[in-house]
Amino acid sequence: QVQLAESGGGLVQAGGSLRLSCAASGSFLTINTMGWYRQAPGNQRELVATITSGGTTNYTDSVKGRFTISRDNAKNTAYLQMNSLKPEDTAVYYCNCNAEAYNGRYLGKYDYWGQGTRVTVSS
Repeated sequence: QVQLAESGGGLVQAGGSLRLSCAASGSFLTINTMGWYRQAPGNQRELVATITSGGTTNYTDSVKGRFTISRDNAKNTAYLQMNSLKPEDTAVYYCNCNAEAYNGRYLGKYDYWGQGTRVTVSS
């Protein structure tokens, strides 16, 4: 199993910044794509940003130019730098990764989710 430990959420004023971290641990061969998703009250979970093992990124239009996803493969950690935050960014943010699971033998590719970290942006 792969565990994802998220941190960095909190309360911030509009225009401020936060940096979310997601550290993966457990038993796996490789981590492929990592990503951040968010879910606001009353809404479905939506994609925010993804990054491949090779560094290719993808963002939802509403965060382009403001958010930056990155990863440190040596630390098995993904980050989401959020600048110029808006009240509309308020949500629980979830880390996701696709990993090649291993526990004595190859178990296959699976998606794993963090517990979520809450981001609240005040106007």
